[in-house]
Amino acid sequence: MEQDDSDSKQSPSNRTPGTPRTPTATPAIRLDAAELLNQEITLEEALNQAGSGAGHGELVQLPQEEPRNPDALDDRRRSDVNEWGRSEHMREIARRVYDPIYKHWFRVEWEGLEKIPEGGALLVANHAAAIPSDAPVIMHGIETELNRPVYGLADNFFRTIPVVGTIWNRLGGLPAHPDNAYRLLREQDQLVLVFPEGTKGPSKTYSERYQLRRFGRGGFVEIAMRAGVPVVPIAVVGAEESMPTLFRVPSIARALGVPYLPVTANMLVAGPLGLVSYFPSKFKLKVLDPVHFDVPADRDRYSRSRVMDESEAIRDRIQAALYTMLRERRSVWFG
Repeated sequence: MEQDDSDSKQSPSNRTPGTPRTPTATPAIRLDAAELLNQEITLEEALNQAGSGAGHGELVQLPQEEPRNPDALDDRRRSDVNEWGRSEHMREIARRVYDPIYKHWFRVEWEGLEKIPEGGALLVANHAAAIPSDAPVIMHGIETELNRPVYGLADNFFRTIPVVGTIWNRLGGLPAHPDNAYRLLREQDQLVLVFPEGTKGPSKTYSERYQLRRFGRGGFVEIAMRAGVPVVPIAVVGAEESMPTLFRVPSIARALGVPYLPVTANMLVAGPLGLVSYFPSKFKLKVLDPVHFDVPADRDRYSRSRVMDESEAIRDRIQAALYTMLRERRSVWFG
C-alpha cells in the first residue's frame, strides 16, 4: 500500500542530528499481510456458509462432474479402429451415404437371406463390373438386413491404391490371405466374403457376362474346412450391367502394373465421371443352401481332389442359379 509522502518522510530541518531515520516500509508490509490473512479467512467462511460442509482446517471439495459411461463418450480422439483396421464410425458414415444408392439406384432384392447361418460362414459369390459393385451391395445388404458385419477379402492390389486402400480397409476390406480368413471364421465367428474368380471376374467383357471363370485352385474350400464353417454361395444378377467392360487394354495395364485396364460404357456416356458412376441396373441376389463339408477342422492337409471337386460343385451351383435368374428376368433395369 502507498502512503502520502508528507506522512512517510521527515524533514531534515526537524530531524535531530544522529537520530536514525525511522523506517517507513514496514507498516505497509504488515498491513498487506494482515489484509491477505483476513481475505483468506473470509473466503473460507464464505465457502462454509455456502454449504461446503468443511470446517476450519479441512479441504474444501469443489463440485465435480458426474462420471460418464465410457461407452457413451463421443471422443473423436479415441480411435474405434479394430485389430483388422475396420472402423465402425466409418462404416456408419458409409451406410448413410450408400443406403440411397442401394435402395433407390440399384433397388436391391434378396432371396434366401435367412439361409445365412449364425456364427462363422464363408460367403462366396460371382464377381463382376469393371469396378466391382457387387461387394458393397452384399456387405451393405447383410449388415443392414441381418445386423451383422461382413469382412470382404480382396486382391492386395486394392490396398496399395492411395486413399482407396485405406477407405476399403476402414470399411471392412482385407487382403485375401488364408490366415486372415481363418482367424475371422474360426476364432471370431465372423462372416467373410470372397470372390473365387479373383480379378478375372470383373475384367470380363460384356460379351462374356455371367460366364463364371475358374474358381482358382479351391483355396476357399480348404479355408472353410480348416475353420470348420460352411460355405454359403450367393448368385448376383445386375452387377455386370452396372459398369460393363467394352474392351480391355492389356499393354497399358502391364505398363501401369495393374491387373486389368477396362474401357467401359460408363466412360463413353459420362466421360471421366464414368470411372466412379454406375448404370442403374436392377440387382437381384439369391442365397443358396449352405455347403457343409463334414470333415475335422484344423487339419494340416485336406484331400486336394476333394477340395477341387467341392470348389467346382459350388461354382456349378452358382452358375446354374445365374442362368435361372437371367431367364426369369424381364428387364435389365426393372428386373
